[in-house]
Amino acid sequence: MSNIKIAVIGLGYVGLPLARLLATKYSTVGFDKNSKRVETLMAGHDTTLEVADDLLQDAINNHGFICTTDIEQIRGCNFYVVAVPTPVDKNNAADLKPLYAASETVGKVISKGDIVVYESTVYPGVTEDECIPVVEKASGLKYNKDFFAGYSPERINPGDKVHTVEKIVKITSGSTPQVADIIDGVYNSVLLNGTHKAPSIKVAEAAKVIENSQRDINIAFVNELSKIFNLMGIDTMDVLEAASTKWNFIKMNPGLVGGHCISVDPYYLAQCAQRLGYNPEIILAGRRMNDGMGAYVANQTIKLMLKKGVQVLGSKIIIMGFTFKENCPDVRNTRVIDIYHALTEYNADIFVYDPWADPAIVKKEYGIDITNTLPNDKFDAAIVAVGHRQFRQLEIDFDKLLNPTHVIYDVKAILPRNIVDGRL
Repeated sequence: MSNIKIAVIGLGYVGLPLARLLATKYSTVGFDKNSKRVETLMAGHDTTLEVADDLLQDAINNHGFICTTDIEQIRGCNFYVVAVPTPVDKNNAADLKPLYAASETVGKVISKGDIVVYESTVYPGVTEDECIPVVEKASGLKYNKDFFAGYSPERINPGDKVHTVEKIVKITSGSTPQVADIIDGVYNSVLLNGTHKAPSIKVAEAAKVIENSQRDINIAFVNELSKIFNLMGIDTMDVLEAASTKWNFIKMNPGLVGGHCISVDPYYLAQCAQRLGYNPEIILAGRRMNDGMGAYVANQTIKLMLKKGVQVLGSKIIIMGFTFKENCPDVRNTRVIDIYHALTEYNADIFVYDPWADPAIVKKEYGIDITNTLPNDKFDAAIVAVGHRQFRQLEIDFDKLLNPTHVIYDVKAILPRNIVDGRL
């Protein structure tokens, strides 16, 4: 394929960094249905903070990169990349509606000889069994005859400024050997550390979904250890520091597991296994453990308050941090909301402070009010739920924030031990 013209469908945490990078070498158009998002990007600012303003503006001003909501502006492309979210519904079942919608969009503009590559996390078989038929129906073209496909799973880690898209090794795959080579060549041309070409699309899909499932299970194990060691009166972090001196010990820290990948992908894999008649016990056990950690943190905080004689009914509790991880504004599937809901059962007055999260987005997605400004009020307890650098740098004067008799629960183990009452 010569004269490659790329369209990236979906300009979120995954699509935008990739589109910006591809634009440095190829004619690239970013497509998103969110007009406000597109308008902000074309003004040179990324509200997710994944792409620095200077890089985005360079792509727009010097490489011709454009973002649009107009489907006609991607009709002339011949290499389509789909990077839309793949969430789960309220029953933790895979929600493929964004993928179906994106596939229909591609089907409306794709031409003979074109290639569509999926980056969204899925279970093995989704690309060819679920998405491609939608493209065929919308386009009237035949798969592997008129158009071709590939899968190259995203490995974006929100807020991570070290493992950025250009620095990671990218898995690639294609629906034919020739197409696999073309797709691999496109990605290889913009990556610093190259690619790994998988033998099939299904292998590439499986590789992605187990990456996050493995991490989820490992964190679940450490979360369970944290509960056990708490009953024993042993500091979990001390145990992990000691154990990690062994050369092959995999050190993981306990904590809340949220976000768009680790807390979601295992359900995709589990659902796939169950369709084949196999019940994935370890995967689902890990999910149950991690999904229960928010309530555990809340209950531990309440117990500590009772032990210190702090009145729980009508108490004022501040939750510090709401995003799903530190130093990024991403609130998708944050498990801090579980702490909040569990505390409301005790009729406490709960205040949520996060200098990174957008209060409007939190209100829309979760129905609660948060603030970016630390209050002047006095609180009976503080739960440091997220390890933002503002909290790590001890910019918080807890003597001013809290009443003389108080509780501090440090979920991320970032505060000095002598000032905290409990931590995972």
